[in-house]
Amino acid sequence: MNNLNDPPNWNIRPNSRADGGDGSRWNYALLVPMLGLAAFRWIWSRESQKEIEKERQAYYRRTAAFQQDLEAKYHAVISENRRAVAQLSLELEKEQNRTTSYREALVSQGRKLVEEKKLLEQEWAQVMREKSQLQPLRGVYLSCLEEQEDWQRRAGLMLQEVGEALAERQRIYCSLFLPRRARLELEKNLLVRASIDPIAADLEMAAGLTDIFKHDTYCGSVWNTNKCQNGSLMWLYLKYWELVVELKKFKRVEKVILEK
Repeated sequence: MNNLNDPPNWNIRPNSRADGGDGSRWNYALLVPMLGLAAFRWIWSRESQKEIEKERQAYYRRTAAFQQDLEAKYHAVISENRRAVAQLSLELEKEQNRTTSYREALVSQGRKLVEEKKLLEQEWAQVMREKSQLQPLRGVYLSCLEEQEDWQRRAGLMLQEVGEALAERQRIYCSLFLPRRARLELEKNLLVRASIDPIAADLEMAAGLTDIFKHDTYCGSVWNTNKCQNGSLMWLYLKYWELVVELKKFKRVEKVILEK
């Protein structure tokens, strides 16, 4: 097509090459846009490659950073797990040692209890043998003890009577009005009884009475009417004779048992 507004040489004319005209100008006119397009495509391709390479490098960096972070976390987890495993192993070893100690202590305690049981069984057997040996003596002991308790009752009555007589003797001794011969008569009767009474003789009471008559001079107040407030040595002797009676009772029982 021809542009009538353009100069003639700018229009494409048919068969211009055959006429040897300006057809090369048309070729150059087409070449310039193509070269521009090729240059644009080359520039665009180069810039694209730069952007792609830039994004690739950024991707590699992010991937490397992410990989390093994962490796760091992995190593941290591995280290933590190793510490936990080591701690658990240590605790397990402690528990095993503690369990072993408990087991050894229980075994030792069990052996000790078995030994103590055997010892107790032996002691029990010994006690039963001794019991069987002492069983025949039980009747003898009870019978002898009953006899000696009867003797103790009679001795107690005798001491009560002697105590009353001594209290009366001391009352007469401390009185300003009662005659001296009444006191001497009481002392004489007490000495006679101490010599003829078997229990008094067994307690050797005569020597004690003589000591009382010579040395017991304690009296209460002048207006005293309580017999128990007179005398001092006499009460000690009466307590002493009670203890001697108790002692002789068990000595007599012991003598009978030993003779059996």
